[in-house]
Amino acid sequence: MPDRHAQRLALVNQLYALTGAGDWAAAERHLTDDFFAIEADHLPFAGTYSGKGGLRALFDKVMSMADVIDMQIRETTVGEEHAVTLVDLVFAAGGRAQIAEMFRFRGDQICEIRPFYFDPAPVFAAVEAKRAALTPQ
Repeated sequence: MPDRHAQRLALVNQLYALTGAGDWAAAERHLTDDFFAIEADHLPFAGTYSGKGGLRALFDKVMSMADVIDMQIRETTVGEEHAVTLVDLVFAAGGRAQIAEMFRFRGDQICEIRPFYFDPAPVFAAVEAKRAALTPQ
């Protein structure tokens, strides 16, 4: 269904645009009531972030802990039930993390997001650099 795929691609792109602009009310309209996002246990921001406010909580935590200054969206591929977006997170301390974010759809909304990090070392380095910058000498 090309039309369905195009709609889902537009939904993912719109969600990135809205979250990047800080328009959380509009972003949350694209999420199911039981939405959740999961960060893997080995990451500094590990956990499950649930409900419509879960995405904002996760976004705020990742952006502040790792001092993310840019998210560069590379490409999105869309299937029947899922989409995957390749994203680079760029850190203030230098470096970047390459991730693939998996989106799962229910109807015309997103019900789940799971990021997969190619190499988490740049994330740990960014978090440590931010921590060091905040620690009095």
